[in-house]
Amino acid sequence: MTVGEVFDAARRRFATLHGESARIDAVRLLEAALGRDAAWLLAHDRDPLAPDVLEAFEATVRRREAGEPMAYIAGRAGFYGRTFAVSPAVLVPRPETEELAELAINWLRTLGKPEPAVCDVGTGSGILAVTIACDIPESHCTAIDISPAALEIARRNAASLGVETRVALLHSDLLEAVPPQARYDCIVANLPYVPSAEIAPAPNPTSFEPRLALDGGADGLDLYRRLFPALAAHLNPRAAVFLEAAPQSSNPLARLATAAFPGAQIRVHHDYGRRPRLVEIAFAEI
Repeated sequence: MTVGEVFDAARRRFATLHGESARIDAVRLLEAALGRDAAWLLAHDRDPLAPDVLEAFEATVRRREAGEPMAYIAGRAGFYGRTFAVSPAVLVPRPETEELAELAINWLRTLGKPEPAVCDVGTGSGILAVTIACDIPESHCTAIDISPAALEIARRNAASLGVETRVALLHSDLLEAVPPQARYDCIVANLPYVPSAEIAPAPNPTSFEPRLALDGGADGLDLYRRLFPALAAHLNPRAAVFLEAAPQSSNPLARLATAAFPGAQIRVHHDYGRRPRLVEIAFAEI
């Protein structure tokens, strides 16, 4: 079979399952199988595929047909204008989390502090810590996760984007392993926030993601309840904390923050779909 024939066959197979993404999915899988870009595929659509390449491509097509996210099959995903390695050990980056990164980056620029200290709690693939380190080149980030496999992906991303000297990785359950003397100007956290009963079963794409990174307990806020008591001890004066939650739990999260930090300024930010999504906790003093 030729490149064009294989592409058309995959696109048709995906059409009933993935609708508008069928063509893009077929292109990305064929790019990965051949190590070529879309322009090359178009220019060589009549070239025959070697049997081993065809076999490897067919295996990825079957994975996609089963509902597995493209990011896991390709081993990479885009976030905030950069490409990050991903694996089934970490969540697939979401567009909403780009807004969390943007909030933190803009706040750090406004703060204007030399060498600000940043902590990313529940870093996963490291997208927040690495993005902040890239965009705020004077910053130093600590990236925390309870999963060693996730930390290995974060390490790879920090190295591939050239910020490994400014992103320190820490294996920890929330802030438990953070040294008592550590203080941060900014803490970001995209902790598991899906209510346990709402975690989708297979073949939903999220069923391929690690439950450890999804399950937020009965109302999606269990991890944040555990985080809040430890926050104040690790914040510098004029620090800020930025959190992501589900639309239905963002306002309840803000109320928890108000109760935990009565002297702080609490704001709920909406995502691009105008849904409450992000919670900011800003401190005048600690």
